[in-house]
Amino acid sequence: MARACVLADLDIVRPLGRTGVRCIAVARGTDPVRWSRFTAAFVDRTAWNTEEEQVEGLLALAEREPESPTLFFANDQDLLMVSRHRAALGQAFRLAIADADLVESLLEKTRAHERFEALGLPVPPLWQLDRHAGRPPDGIRYPVVVKPVVREHGPATGGAAKATRFGTAAELETAWPALSASPDDLLAQQLIEGGEDRIESYHVYVDAAGEIAGEFCGRKLRTFPVRYGNTTALVTTDAGDVRDLGRRVVQGLGLRGVAKVDFKRDPEGRLWLLEINPRFNLWHHAGACAGVNIPALVHADLTGTPRPAVHPPRAGLTWTDPLMDRRARREAGVSVPRWLAWTARADSRWSIALDDPLPVVRGIVAPFVRRRLPAGA
Repeated sequence: MARACVLADLDIVRPLGRTGVRCIAVARGTDPVRWSRFTAAFVDRTAWNTEEEQVEGLLALAEREPESPTLFFANDQDLLMVSRHRAALGQAFRLAIADADLVESLLEKTRAHERFEALGLPVPPLWQLDRHAGRPPDGIRYPVVVKPVVREHGPATGGAAKATRFGTAAELETAWPALSASPDDLLAQQLIEGGEDRIESYHVYVDAAGEIAGEFCGRKLRTFPVRYGNTTALVTTDAGDVRDLGRRVVQGLGLRGVAKVDFKRDPEGRLWLLEINPRFNLWHHAGACAGVNIPALVHADLTGTPRPAVHPPRAGLTWTDPLMDRRARREAGVSVPRWLAWTARADSRWSIALDDPLPVVRGIVAPFVRRRLPAGA
């Protein structure tokens, strides 16, 4: 049976492995995915520095396999690499990926915004920022968030957050010298008020025939940093308006493959479309536990094997990354006893799993202990 090649994501390996799919994990040597019981083989990508080296390494990997593997990618850089080299990779791997032009336009926020507006979708207005101008443009309606047009070099103004909030024109003008030094083109988008727990998402796999093979909805609970950070705790939901608008988005775009559609619910309850990520992601672990195993559905279709059963997604299922969520807990002001009780009840977790304990034991705890031992101990 064909194996699945997973580019560095434990939350993809586990949903696949629990359905019997044997996984080849491609990651840096210290990644905890190396120790998962669902990782049948591990390839260290540490020496793959350029895009060309990554493609060559993947092609060499596929050549060693008796059957063409399926390929799973879970971040923007890997998505772009696979999309831009799909002709070569598509001969060696089995792929489910959106159209090349759609991938490029969805990852470039100004082009994505134009497509969304043309479809009549509810998107917050945005303004392109000219880094070489002496000051911000006029006409911006504050508050706004400033972020890269294409996320390649990290946050716009340093730190770990994906975006930076500016409440007034004076605040943006004060930060202008730092923004002008950014290596990325930047934009300002009108802020939808409310915390990160107002961000809700629609997750879908659209098969080659254009049919929705699996879908579920969810909401962020906490992120780190607390504003515009990475998800550290989430919950699945049964929000009908999120599902209906998500379907409208992917059908309007003619999308095939997998996608995560992010919305933010404003204080009046209206949904606003923020972005679409046409790739696999950490939410698929929670989705599989809730009854919709999107990675396994994709693997089955690509290999011509029977699809796993799809159940109505269970709302209220929780996922967390405890190692990062403890930091989010502090920023959010959640007490330690309350956080520990919630974490103990969580239905699924990154790294920590009773049926797959070695990623945290060998990949996190053991290196932590070794770093603190006296030299030569």
